[in-house]
Amino acid sequence: MGEENFMSGIQDFRNKLRKWRVPSFLLNKYVFSVFVFLIWMTFFDQNNVFVQMERYRALQDARQKMEYYQEETIKTAELLDELMTNDVTLEKFAREKYYMKKPNEDVFVIVKK
Repeated sequence: MGEENFMSGIQDFRNKLRKWRVPSFLLNKYVFSVFVFLIWMTFFDQNNVFVQMERYRALQDARQKMEYYQEETIKTAELLDELMTNDVTLEKFAREKYYMKKPNEDVFVIVKK
């Protein structure tokens, strides 16, 4: 008896949908289920399409930063190797970056505007 009421309720619902001129392919329960699932996943889910696009942009930004820092690491490693092997380069680096001088020297810093 309960199943008959359920089936008649479904039939009434389908009749109402037909009156609203709903396309017949949406009356199929499988197509309707897939349609509802796609709408849910597109707009209402925690990981909807908009969140996924934002995450993809963040991933691309992170990849660009990673490439930049890898290039900077390579440059710094080359500079370190040069500083460790060449005394002239080490002295030049110390004078330019840390304003070091020999005891009998005076250092003048010229700032370009």
